[in-house]
Amino acid sequence: MSEYSEKKREEQYLRSVDSAAQAPADALGQSEQFLHFQERVSRVAAVDRPVLLIGERGTGKELASRRLHFLSSRWSGPFVTLNCAALTPTLIESELFGYEKGAFTGAESRRTGRFEAADGGTLFLDEIGLLPVEVQEKILRVVEYGSFERVGSTRPIEVDVRIVGATNADLPALARQGKFKSDLLDRLSFEVLFVPPLRVRDEDIMLLANHFAARMAYELSREEVPEFSLETIEAMESYSWPGNIRELKNVVERAVYSADDEKIEDVVFNPFSSPFTSPVESSPEDVQQTPDYQVEKRREHRREAVSEGVKTSLDKPLKEAVRELEIAMIREALDVCRFNQRKAAAKLSLSYDQLRNLIRKHGNAVLEKK
Repeated sequence: MSEYSEKKREEQYLRSVDSAAQAPADALGQSEQFLHFQERVSRVAAVDRPVLLIGERGTGKELASRRLHFLSSRWSGPFVTLNCAALTPTLIESELFGYEKGAFTGAESRRTGRFEAADGGTLFLDEIGLLPVEVQEKILRVVEYGSFERVGSTRPIEVDVRIVGATNADLPALARQGKFKSDLLDRLSFEVLFVPPLRVRDEDIMLLANHFAARMAYELSREEVPEFSLETIEAMESYSWPGNIRELKNVVERAVYSADDEKIEDVVFNPFSSPFTSPVESSPEDVQQTPDYQVEKRREHRREAVSEGVKTSLDKPLKEAVRELEIAMIREALDVCRFNQRKAAAKLSLSYDQLRNLIRKHGNAVLEKK
């Protein structure tokens, strides 16, 4: 592919991202988990097969689907989306496949559906686990034969569409329950990519936070972008972010909007927390969700892990004991250094490359927060 074509494709992708007001976040990151996911997206983009994106709310599944489209050979074709949760089961079929005039009450003229609109390009089906079984039958036919009929018609229409689905549901479990067709699942799962949640992307939290802060300051016509205090940074990096990047964006924008000077000393994680609630009314479950509690428990787990790691025991093989000690010490160093891998390497008297190799060696056992 020529340099001009590559540049043109990248420009079109960026315009698409800028115009997607509904997108929950920007595709920014430097963490190991984020870069590994982006590498897998780039790899499968070149293969003209269906892809499933599995991820929690707010992780950026639509942005990933856009990247898939614009890095594929279909990049100059249409990118069409449909949120399956936004329509009733009776409307999804006509929205996907279109309908003929008189097909049902109110059908005063022919209407093309999303599959026809996506011909030659990509169709992104968000919340694909909510598709009615009847609609799944027709989608299976499109995947297998590349054709379908509009509602109220028997004339087949041929299309060339790549399907990218997204969900947070357990599709194999739905298939076992008869709520999702196993045949369709087999055909859509050429590649299944799990979008990493923000809680395993520690290095990206403040990168994204500063990005959102700068955009919010610009929107408010502020001359300076407020900076986060060290206490605020620690609270944000220790928070579990159940709403992921979408939640981070809201928290940061709220903090910038509320800041009276150039330093953000506090962030509000739960805007529904009433200032009039008596402390005695808080349940243990509520307390356990607060950032301060999460920070302290995380530190306690790290200390316990290291303490356990240094204990000698003949109940386990030497290699296993050494592995556990390595993982515990790496976790502790990363936690102390706020997941700055270069600082953590120095604290462990390792080179940066040596630490990276150990993280790759132990994988999620090191990166997951305990």
